[in-house]
Order: sequence, then structure tokens, then C-alpha cells
Amino acid sequence: MKELVELLAKSLVDHADDVHVRREETDNTILLEITVNKEDLGKIIGRKGRVIKAIRTLVWASAPADKRVMVELVE
Repeated sequence: MKELVELLAKSLVDHADDVHVRREETDNTILLEITVNKEDLGKIIGRKGRVIKAIRTLVWASAPADKRVMVELVE
């Protein structure tokens, strides 16, 4: 999942080298934090949040059934 989010984010932004995804896992939750260049925040969020929502949907669909997955955008 981390690789999927990283691939999607890098394909959307202008500064692909500044994209970092951090994974933190607990018993029933996986947290993926995306960090991008400040100039690329709008590209990841998208108009009315559609892009980040689509990324969350793709991650949710590929997640294990027993885990809750959260995708957060960190400034």
C-alpha cells in the first residue's frame, strides 16, 4: 500500500523527489502519511478534495480486511 500511494503521489506532482510516504501500523490501523512539496499540495488535494479522496478509496480497496487504513496529507 505504501508503494501504491507513493507511486500515485509522484505521478501527480512536479517535485517527485520531495514525495515521502510514512507508514505507521498498530493492531487494527494502518496510517499512511504523505509529505509533498508545499507547491504540490493543491495537486494532491485536487479540486474539492477529489484527488486525495480517490487515493484514499484506492488504498481502502487494497487494504486487508481486518485493518482500518487512513491516508493523511502532512504539510
